[in-house]
Amino acid sequence: IVMTEYGADTLPGLHSMWHTPYTEEFQIDFYDMSHKVFDSIPNLVGEQVWNFADFETNLMILRVQGNHKGLFSRNRQPKSVVRHFKKRWES
Repeated sequence: IVMTEYGADTLPGLHSMWHTPYTEEFQIDFYDMSHKVFDSIPNLVGEQVWNFADFETNLMILRVQGNHKGLFSRNRQPKSVVRHFKKRWES
């Protein structure tokens, strides 16, 4: 089993003590929980996050100014979750 295209929309620089959706803290929590689940599945042999960086999409009510599921912003600045992935990929 390979898990592909999983992620959480996150607005770069948006923070909250309550880890509400679209914050960088929420994105870290989302990936942390996803990875705990993935690690508990013996037949899972790989994963591919969606997406490397935020990108522009057509205008929609659910996607204001593009897709924000990237680990990096559209300007290729790292979001807080990059440290989580660095730790995961180095282990």
